[in-house]
Amino acid sequence: MKEFAIHLEPDQKKPLYEQIYEAVRDGILEGHIPEGEKLPSTRFEAEFLSCSRSTVELAYDQLLSEGYIRSEPYRGYFACDVRELYHLTDCLRHTDVSVLTQEKTVSEYRVDFSPNGTELSQFPYPAMGRIMKNLMLDEGEHMMQSSNPFGEPDLRQSICDYLFRSRNVSCSPEQIIVGAGNEYLLIVLCQMLGVGHTVAMESPTYLQAYRTFRNIGYEVQPIDMDRNEMRADMLQDSMADIVYVMPSHQFPMGTVMPMKRRLELLRWAVQRENRYIIEDDYDSEFRYRGKPIPALQGLDRAGRVVYLGTFSRSIAPATRVSYLVLPQRLLEEYRAHCGFYACTVPAIIQKSIYRFMREGYFEKNLNRMRSVYKAKHDFLLTELRKCRWISKIFGENSGLHLLAEIDTKLTEEELVFQCQEEGVRVYGLSEYFLSRPSGFGKPVLLFGYGGLTEDEMREGLACIAGIV
Repeated sequence: MKEFAIHLEPDQKKPLYEQIYEAVRDGILEGHIPEGEKLPSTRFEAEFLSCSRSTVELAYDQLLSEGYIRSEPYRGYFACDVRELYHLTDCLRHTDVSVLTQEKTVSEYRVDFSPNGTELSQFPYPAMGRIMKNLMLDEGEHMMQSSNPFGEPDLRQSICDYLFRSRNVSCSPEQIIVGAGNEYLLIVLCQMLGVGHTVAMESPTYLQAYRTFRNIGYEVQPIDMDRNEMRADMLQDSMADIVYVMPSHQFPMGTVMPMKRRLELLRWAVQRENRYIIEDDYDSEFRYRGKPIPALQGLDRAGRVVYLGTFSRSIAPATRVSYLVLPQRLLEEYRAHCGFYACTVPAIIQKSIYRFMREGYFEKNLNRMRSVYKAKHDFLLTELRKCRWISKIFGENSGLHLLAEIDTKLTEEELVFQCQEEGVRVYGLSEYFLSRPSGFGKPVLLFGYGGLTEDEMREGLACIAGIV
């Protein structure tokens, strides 16, 4: 197949990649694209449809993950045999697609400004190796047994103490649930809360949480942001009974929710029974100016805030250890509906983190990484301010990324695509909107610096300068 004609409607709320996905999927299901038919290359189809290559790649990746097409190295994409799926066609037509962006491997890019990048060269590997080795020698038999369903008691006590000292979170170890990653814990939480809920989320937002809620079957209602984060008036007018927020460092905007807005959220929660706020304490450890921002949970006196934290940033992404702090009012619900689940984090990992914290390595490593990331933040901020093609910089002084508004005639998709063609991966802000705002202006890019060297940052910016 040389090309596949698709009528794209850019003004629709439905993203372009989803329109392409549905057109190709329906063509395969209806037999217009027979089994074994080769699809156009992503580059050719993007040129044919006058859209970015990354848009076509997103559509193809979703088709690939769902089994509608297959990929053959050096040959391309081919339609699969889906005759057994014909009876599902009507259901599929009404399915809202939730696409998990499949990134190219880092090696395909000279520079990747990923907001998820982390610096791993500074981690105290010998200390963690010694801790794990001693655990196996001292408690080898226990390490091979199933863990406490809530998580290892020692680790939960350490988390409790750490949260009180650093985040002003008030809780007991019994309120803490340990699990393998934020998405898993959100799934458990939603099973505990039950079906039929509507979640209010800021737009733009953290897409992993959005996709998790949608996959569970919750309706998600986008709420616009002002300079103080989620608009309280829109929340009041919504049908939501759950709010998901990142008050200490909103992703991707990097804003901090002021006290007045936090109190408005808590007031909203107590106005009706069974309303809850999920506080994702994203990147709260990395703040480079002023005092740390206390958690929203510490202000809660009615038991309406569920606190979600992780060690992915403060230790390493590979730990896959996150934790929920449940209000007392939800503990019985957890025991009744989810208490039979086995803990998804191996005992060896939990015990290692506990000793890592008890022996002082956690705090030392966190302080060291704050210094490392602050140096990278300051360097990138200085370099961005030198760029005449940047009209505005925001999101500074916390987290692991900065945002910049680009003064260019290119659209955001065109800019992202052309950078990719030159081996530089950048991330457009529009990717994180749940509903694209009208009159979207100049392109805004996220510049993650956590996993980059100064030379890589400088090289990436020089490449972008040659494009804009």
